[in-house]
Amino acid sequence: MEKENFYEVAELQEYDHDNQKFPQEMYTVNKKEQPTMSKATVLGKASFAVAVILLLIAILGLQISTILTKDVANDKGNTICNCSYTINTSFPVSGTLTSTNNAGPNCSIVYNEWSDDMQYQIIHLQNQVSRLINTSEGTSWKIDDIRNIVDSQSEITVNNTINIDKILNTTENSAQKLINIVNTLSNLQDTSASTAGVVDDILLIAQELLELHNESSALPTSCQQIKQQQPNSPSGVYVLAATDGTSSYNAYCNMGQLCGSGGGWTRVAYLDMTDATQNCPSGFRLYQSGGVRACGRPSSSNAGCTSVSFPSNGISYSQVCGRVTGYQWGSPDAISFDGAQNNLNSYYVDGVSITRGSPRQHVWTLMAGLFQSTADTTNNCPCADGTTSVQSFIGNNYFCESGNPSNTGIWQYTLYSADPLWDGEGCGSLETSCCSVAGLPWFHRDYGNVNTTDNLELRVCSDQPPSNEDIPVSYYEIYIKK
Repeated sequence: MEKENFYEVAELQEYDHDNQKFPQEMYTVNKKEQPTMSKATVLGKASFAVAVILLLIAILGLQISTILTKDVANDKGNTICNCSYTINTSFPVSGTLTSTNNAGPNCSIVYNEWSDDMQYQIIHLQNQVSRLINTSEGTSWKIDDIRNIVDSQSEITVNNTINIDKILNTTENSAQKLINIVNTLSNLQDTSASTAGVVDDILLIAQELLELHNESSALPTSCQQIKQQQPNSPSGVYVLAATDGTSSYNAYCNMGQLCGSGGGWTRVAYLDMTDATQNCPSGFRLYQSGGVRACGRPSSSNAGCTSVSFPSNGISYSQVCGRVTGYQWGSPDAISFDGAQNNLNSYYVDGVSITRGSPRQHVWTLMAGLFQSTADTTNNCPCADGTTSVQSFIGNNYFCESGNPSNTGIWQYTLYSADPLWDGEGCGSLETSCCSVAGLPWFHRDYGNVNTTDNLELRVCSDQPPSNEDIPVSYYEIYIKK
């Protein structure tokens, strides 16, 4: 909007009585360019200008009165009579000029052509002042409207900037991932494993881009929800929302048959130490021997357990399905009695304990026996020739295997890396029943109609120090669903 030009009165010149007119220039003006002002400043300036104009009108009225008085005196033989002519200078906002004429005896008011014209000019000036006031007020309101619109647009601009930054960050990350995929494809060997990895990466990028168009609360909260809404969805990494709707995270979904149940399994735990880029969970010690990398208890002179927890992210589930691969170090003896075997919260097993919730509730136990081909009723697996009774809180929910192939009753302080545990393979003559358990290597717990959101926990336990016996794990994956 262009700036208004305001004028200040610099000088008021006297009326020329002899020529009965004002000089050609009544007053001089100085043009000033004002900076943008607030509504209050604009109205104050306008009010001041109006006051000056009204003052001018009053002075003009007095001049007219003087002129008329002189005219009457001249017309009566220079006899000044008691004659008065009063102009009301208290003008309304709009209207016409009012006057009061009081003539004394033998006195008459003589109007000449110039005074009539001056009255007309005064009335016209009054109307112009009224229009100026109205226009100034209207302009001030328009300025307020413009300011409000600008404030609103500024807020919208800030919000748009935030959204644009989010889009730029996401697309930049996605672009880099796509570049990596292209590089991978250029060197890709024709193998199903590598192809599946590329497909998973592409699916994850697509999910990240789709998230730009949705609030996190609009995202699925479990793989089972995705399977129900899109039955043909492949297994892979998806973007899921936390059940409280405050955040999102990436999760692997198994959309195929698993543990005898249809797809829609959400993976909550995963470790693969054959991947050189992966590290042991916090608190675990790395074993490396014979090309095997595994995670066991830290060095200590005591019995005990080392644990890692896996959050459910609020997913409601009634089934748990998973598998664990471990190795035998030294002389584990399964559930040989030593006083702590009946306490789920203690080192009740030489092996791996999987529980849920707090207080702990048993899910599955994976035991390591001393021998696979040498009879030892005390220290071997209870499913082999061991005679130790399985704890009631375990029941039939366990696997047991030994990695020691000795048939002479000899064990060593070493990692038996040639025979992984709980895979159903490489079993000795005494472990036929142990390795023929249905579902092996996958364990499965089905709680029926009982749903829970409990977190899960995996513990590596032993009733002897790690220097004597340990059962480090090299691989695990655990899934949940209803």
